Amino acid sequence: MMEIIQTAATLNLPDWWICAGFVRSKVWDTLHGYQIRTKTPDVDVIYFDENNNKQQTDKELEGSLRKMLPEVPWSVKNEAKMHVRNNIAPYTSSEDAISKFPETATAVGVKIDRKGNLILTAPWGVEDLINMEVRPTPFFEQTKERAAFYEERIKKKNWRSIWYEIKVYHL
Repeated sequence: MMEIIQTAATLNLPDWWICAGFVRSKVWDTLHGYQIRTKTPDVDVIYFDENNNKQQTDKELEGSLRKMLPEVPWSVKNEAKMHVRNNIAPYTSSEDAISKFPETATAVGVKIDRKGNLILTAPWGVEDLINMEVRPTPFFEQTKERAAFYEERIKKKNWRSIWYEIKVYHL
């Protein structure tokens, strides 16, 4: 994991984080006593750059990361423009975007600072993550459409088939 985090750091992106399943899955793997890490479909690298709204930039960044670590399924997104795709008000930062992820246990991110110290962000805390509880973030409780998206995502992800001890809360 540190190699992946250090590699992402080399891009020197503004307000960057590796977030979501990369962090959540490692915690749940550890709490379940898994010796081998479960497969992660992608490694989400997010950043916030209001001065760059080109879709191509994210693809170029993914390409740069792939050159350094080709076996990692990189996904890079500039959260300064993701509100358009999500049809919501603009995010104010990457942490604001993370706070609007569907589940509290997934609304986490990690990065390293210039001294190599790990930094964790968890806008809704780490209690649900550590207690292996899946519940919607307040943002996904606000509308019926978001609540329906949360429910569909939970069904589609089927995390209990991998991490049998998690508790899933429905709206």
